Parts: sequence; structure tokens; C-alpha cells
Amino acid sequence: MLQRLRLVSGLVLLTFVATHLLNHSLGLVSLEAANAGRVWFVAFWRHPLGTTLLYGSWLTHFTLVLWALYQRRHLRIPRWEILRLTLGLLIPSLLLQHIFGTRVQHETWGVEDDYTRQVLFYWVLNPSVGVEQVALLSIVWLHGCLGLYYWLRVKRWRRWTLPGLRLVGPLVPILALLGFADMGQEIGALAADPLWIAQGAMAVSPEVAATIDRLKNGAYGLYVGSVLAVFGARRVRTILQQRKGVVCLDYPNGRQVLITPGTTVLEASRGAGIPHASLCGGRGRCSTCRTRVGAGSETLPEPSADEARVLRRLGTAPNVRLACQLRPTADLAVFPLLPPTSALPAGLFGPSAAAGTEQEIAVLFADLRAFTRFAEHRLPYDVVFVLNQYFTAMGGAIERTGGRVDKFIGDGIMALFGLESGSVQGCRDALAGALEMARALEQLNQTLRHELKEPLRMGIGIHAGQVIVGEMGHGRARALTAIGDAVNTASRLESLTKEYASQLVVSDEVASQAGVDLSSFPSYEIEIRGRVRPLSIRVIANARDLEPALAVLTRVPTTSGQLPSESQADRR
Repeated sequence: MLQRLRLVSGLVLLTFVATHLLNHSLGLVSLEAANAGRVWFVAFWRHPLGTTLLYGSWLTHFTLVLWALYQRRHLRIPRWEILRLTLGLLIPSLLLQHIFGTRVQHETWGVEDDYTRQVLFYWVLNPSVGVEQVALLSIVWLHGCLGLYYWLRVKRWRRWTLPGLRLVGPLVPILALLGFADMGQEIGALAADPLWIAQGAMAVSPEVAATIDRLKNGAYGLYVGSVLAVFGARRVRTILQQRKGVVCLDYPNGRQVLITPGTTVLEASRGAGIPHASLCGGRGRCSTCRTRVGAGSETLPEPSADEARVLRRLGTAPNVRLACQLRPTADLAVFPLLPPTSALPAGLFGPSAAAGTEQEIAVLFADLRAFTRFAEHRLPYDVVFVLNQYFTAMGGAIERTGGRVDKFIGDGIMALFGLESGSVQGCRDALAGALEMARALEQLNQTLRHELKEPLRMGIGIHAGQVIVGEMGHGRARALTAIGDAVNTASRLESLTKEYASQLVVSDEVASQAGVDLSSFPSYEIEIRGRVRPLSIRVIANARDLEPALAVLTRVPTTSGQLPSESQADRR
């Protein structure tokens, strides 16, 4: 609940800043246009409703930031979080000058604060203060965009919103500064007349100026005192908790970490320098920090509503918790379930895939059957030749149906579907890919019939679910890939094709999302390690048998390997 309030209040503040900067950009047209736009800007934000919304959001956001700062047991956090926190703490100290120079003077002493007077003050009379306001503009906008980016990056619809943010992010402040500079040139020309300056400056009396300075200094002292009070309270809490003893966390590698009660497992990992995945920065918005708990789990409190919602969505076992939300009060064994991933803030203005994202896709695994026995009786050249022919045929089938070949593993293939199109289309494409792979294998066997004593056989497993997608690896071996439970499950389904003597095993989740009726195929329920509920699957002896069920999907290739036209699809 508090995270949601912080998010909503931050979005309100970012909306205010965006409209304010867009108003500045009207200065590119003229000073008159900017003042005309300001009429509408002021009509909303200085209306009692707008004022309540704005200052209520600011107070809520500031209070929740201080509360989050107090809750942290240490400040060993990723660099992007340090940057955002530092920017956020700088904003109030720079903002007070602007607030008291505009809204307070206008509301209390009736001083007009339109663009004519503000540009005159910042551009002509006090350019050093104008430089401070440019710094304020840049800091506020960057702080807001960072927050918006790290919220959007774990959303399914980020692929449509993040490109826009990368465009708007730098464009809005640049236009605002150019607009202000144009107005500065216009005001500079008018300021050549001393009489105009005297009328435009509307200098307040010394008494009023002294009152404004006193109020401003009081507000600044209140702000600094609030921040110092939080750090003081953190120190007092640490001393009191240390007197109560410490909690020992046991990690899989035999490492033990001592923490004070109330520290989250994610904070413990970061504090001890143990890599721990966390795409959302520990706000409970993703599930990448999930951890299996062992000895001592009986002492743990129940998950909060936000944590429980995420865990329900994943269908995890009762002994799986989110490390960013779990605050042990007694000794506990913890096992992080996902490998740590790169989380680079540079993704705000570059490709976000490198930074790592959590999304729902379809994953396909395929493996040749009895290929080891085949390779034992062949020259290395022959083995490589056959494998390359196989990889070329299967890779082409996957790409024709909208998939991405993730990697070749020995004689196996891992492919991802729905990276750009989403999970529903990804599931349809994965099924179409399995069908096309079966066709391609038949054609390959026909081509190599004189080279093979028996036809090549393969098994395919397909599952869909939440995964982490990002660039992983080292040096030249770094590439885009996916990790997560859905990947492991798809691999498990592929291995089941041996047990069921079939070519394809598909989870019901894939069929459901694809909207394909597979009820004519045998159904089974299997146990998957780490899942609470059994997984329902469909066993398909030959992937070619999917053709009638997939006939309505326009992305299913024809036998020739070409995608059907709309008219062909309609005739089907």
C-alpha cells in the first residue's frame, strides 16, 4: 500500500513538472504564447483541487521517502538507487528558492509571477540564481524519469512505453531550456530600457523581502532537520536492536551473514556483498529476488498482501518468499532461486534488454534423440555436417514462425517466443514453430536419406511463464537469454518426450494462452519441483498432428515454409 502511494504521488509530481516544462517550451513561439499557456497551467494547479493534489502528493512522497530511508538497515544499494536517492534529497533545497519566489509571493503579497517577471529576474537581474534553477530543472526531471523507468521496466507493456520515454526524456527539458532562453533574449532586449526594468521588476519592500527570507530559511531548516532526524533514528534503532542480539542467515555456499532483526534478506545479501537478483530494486514489484527458505522458516511472519499477490501469481511453494519483503527475526536458511543479473541504469536511454526485464513468454526446448549413439560411429566431419544441417533447418523453422533461437546446447536448441509480441502471440508462434520444425525434420531426413541409417528423431517441450530476459554472460560469450522457472519447466517437458515416446509435450498453459483446442490429445498431470500444484500437459505423438488445430492461426507457415496470405488464411 505504501509503495503504491509513493508511486501515485510521484506520478502526480512528475505530471506537474512535465506540464510546467512544456509551458516553458512555448517560449520558442513567443513570450506572449508562454504567458497564454501559463493561464491554463495556473488555472488547474492553483485551483483548490489542483493545489490539494499537488502539495498533498509532495508531502506524501517526501514522507514516504523518509520512511523508506529509515527502514533501510544500510545504504549498500545499487549505484542507480544511490543516484536517484541523492537527486531526490537535493531537490527540496533547490526548490525552496523557486517556491518562495513565485507561489508564496503571489499568494501572500500579490506579486505577479508571470513569465515576464520570472525571466527578467532569472535571466537579467540574477543569472546565478537562474543557473540554480536550470540545475533544479535537470535534477527534478532526471529523478522523475529514473523512477518512471524502474517502475515501467517490470511491466508487460514496457515495450510500448519505454521507447517513448527514451524520446520524451531528453526532449522535454531541452525544449523547456530553449524556450526559456528565447524568452530571455526577448526580455533582454526590453531590459535595455531602465524604466521598463523598474516597472517589470516590481521589487518588494525590504520588510517583505526579510519576511520571505525568514520563512525560506525556516523551511530549509525544517527540511534539513527532518533528514537528520531520520539518520539519527536509524542509528538509535541499530543500537537498540544490537542489544537484542543478531539473526544468522545461512546461504547455500556455506556463508553465514549476521544481521539485526528486521533487516530484509535482500539487504543482508547486499550488505555482505552476495549477488542477489532484484530488477525492481527491492520494492516488491517483481519476483526476481524470490528465495527458498529452509531451517527456521516456521518462525517467519505471514507474507504481506503485496508479497502474497506476487507469490500467488507465480504459484510458488509455501517455502518461497520475496527476499526484499522478508524480515527474519530468528536464524534462517535461505536459497536464492534465480542467478543475479545485470541491472544497468543506462537502459533508460538505450536498449532495455541488456539491463534485464521480467516478462511472460513461451519457451521451446528441442533435442535430437539417440544422437550420441549416432555420433559414436561417425567421423567428426560427418557429425558436424549433420548437426549443422539440423541446426539450419530448425533455426529457419523457428525464425519463420516469429521465434528467436536463444542457444544451441550440444544437439539441443532453446528458443524464445513472444519477446516482442507478448505471451499470447508467443504461445501461438511456439506451437506453430513446433509444427514447422516437424515439417523441416521430415524434409531434412529426406535430404539426408543416403547419409543416415535411420531417420533423425527429436523431442520438443513448450511452456510459458514469467522469465528474466537480459544480456548475460562474459566477454564475447555475452548474449540475450532468458532464465527462470518457465525455462526449467520447458526443458523438463522436452525430457518427458522420451518417457511418453512422443515428439511434443505442451503445457496446458500454452494451449490456453494460444486459444488452441488440444483436447483431442492425451492429457496428464506431472509434478514439477518447486511448484505447489501439478502441471497439466498434452502429449502429442507427432507435432504434424497440430496442423488442424492451428489452421486458424495466420502465422502458421504453409508446407512450403512461406507464411500464408490473408486470403489463404480466410479460406482455411
